[in-house]
Amino acid sequence: MTTTRRTALGTALLAGTALSTQAAQAASQGGDKVVYHFDNTANQATKGLRNMRNHLDVAPDTKIIAVTHAEGIDFLMEGAKDAKNPDIEYASLVSALVARGCVFEVCEITLKNRGIDKSKFVLDASFTPSGVVRVARLQAREGFAYLKP
Repeated sequence: MTTTRRTALGTALLAGTALSTQAAQAASQGGDKVVYHFDNTANQATKGLRNMRNHLDVAPDTKIIAVTHAEGIDFLMEGAKDAKNPDIEYASLVSALVARGCVFEVCEITLKNRGIDKSKFVLDASFTPSGVVRVARLQAREGFAYLKP
């Protein structure tokens, strides 16, 4: 075996070992952690909720937090429906995901700026002082992967 081939083989083995170590660490922590970022209900809600469901179907031990702000909060309001398909009521989809361990957070800055009371939201919604700060902290401090549907 040539020196170049041995070096390439050694590099591949080290990379494989590193990936195995990372996978073992993720498994010991109870699976992946993902933050789904919603800032536009019309373009993201139905697709994002479907993505979250599919995500859990394949990786049921994933911890998912959905953080909403700006127009992304609207699908968490009582009675909210998909504008393109009014047969889709968001509350039942959200409840099904909460039952599977997902958390849905609404930005309180958005509530203040839009003059919306917390009582207008589905019971499954929780609140965070700032959606943008929450997303950044989940990524930087808690190791969450970032997805934006």
